[in-house]
Amino acid sequence: MTLNTPHIAPNGAEIAETILLPGDPLRAKFIAETYLENVTQFNTVRNMFGYTGEFKGQKVSVMGTGMGIPSASLYTHELIHFFGVKRLIRIGTCGGLSDVVDTFDIVVAASASTDSNFMAHYKLPGTFAPTASWSLLSAVAQEAEKQGVKLNVGNVLSSDVFYKSDFSDNKKWADMGVLAVEMETAGIYAVAAAAGVEALSVFTVSDHLFKGSDTTAEQRETSFTDMMELVLPVAAGL
Repeated sequence: MTLNTPHIAPNGAEIAETILLPGDPLRAKFIAETYLENVTQFNTVRNMFGYTGEFKGQKVSVMGTGMGIPSASLYTHELIHFFGVKRLIRIGTCGGLSDVVDTFDIVVAASASTDSNFMAHYKLPGTFAPTASWSLLSAVAQEAEKQGVKLNVGNVLSSDVFYKSDFSDNKKWADMGVLAVEMETAGIYAVAAAAGVEALSVFTVSDHLFKGSDTTAEQRETSFTDMMELVLPVAAGL
């Protein structure tokens, strides 16, 4: 029997136990074509492309998740519960909030605050704090040290809103030490925690909300390459 779900249909193609999760499905295609060998496409449903290949002989998958916690958590749930994924590494861009981060810096989410109501569906008797897998985080930190790459490790904000009606909300998060803002991590960490699997988010700062710095498409491509060279050895368990 071929296992498919409403949103992922490998039709017998392999999905590795470790998967990279960019938001953009075309970014997943780029990663597969640029960094992996012996690539097989395992998903085209809704054009949310997914691929499995090899990095230095080790199986690694990559798949887009779309934008926001609802989309990312849906794909994360199916990958874990129907296809046996054990390690999920979200990769993408974020907006800097804290003074300690600058454009092009790499941010690793040790934890994720959120303005989303996503956690409510777990019906917990309190406030759940979504956190990263220590084994994945420490592996990325070791790889960064080996490569001489500076990391900023701390709390990020997973926001449901890209264009905020009250920009001062961003300052409140920054005042609490939140490093950067993105839109998916809290949901991915929560789904992973509920399933007892590992998750980590690694970002490149593409702009800073208070410093007024922005990046060109070319600059974003270069900084993304730096992040991929950091994450891929960890994904492959090297």
